[in-house]
Amino acid sequence: MKAINRAVSICSIFLACCFYTIPTFSAEGGQSMTITLKSPDFTHQGEIPKQYTCDGADVSPALTWSDIPQSAKSLVLIVDDPDAPDPAAPKMTWVHWVLYNIPPTASGLPQGITPSDLPPNTLQGKNDWKRTGYGGPCPPKGRHRYFHKLYALDTELPDLHWPDKAQLEKAMAGHIIGQTELIGTYQRP
Repeated sequence: MKAINRAVSICSIFLACCFYTIPTFSAEGGQSMTITLKSPDFTHQGEIPKQYTCDGADVSPALTWSDIPQSAKSLVLIVDDPDAPDPAAPKMTWVHWVLYNIPPTASGLPQGITPSDLPPNTLQGKNDWKRTGYGGPCPPKGRHRYFHKLYALDTELPDLHWPDKAQLEKAMAGHIIGQTELIGTYQRP
């Protein structure tokens, strides 16, 4: 009988561990909700269609998000490629898109968004082409990964006058209360 009770206890502990949801934490250590980021144009870890790249129309894919923490005051979107220039020997992270002060009430961005269609008060940073706006995948060699990273902040940032990714990340430090990412891949034909 003791062996049966012990087996039941071990199974109960195992099941409790398997079905317990572990809360996520922000980079700054505070507990946050799990933010969901999706695109109707590609799946997580799936291939980004040609129209969103330099081989196509080079327009931004649609993005949708949900489960933003209630205390969020603004959102930040950074899209970058850590596999540049060659995934076999990456040397840098190439930045494709930088947006900040997106209102937390926004639920996404439509496909091919233009600066005039950005949510109110959204500001743009510079990508690695030294311009604002979306610049699609255009890998010189191999299959690259494109990280679409969404951050929820506990503040609205001041106008940083077209910051690059490093300047924006410095301004975000200590203010991230939630984050998520959606990864797409692309290899030129």
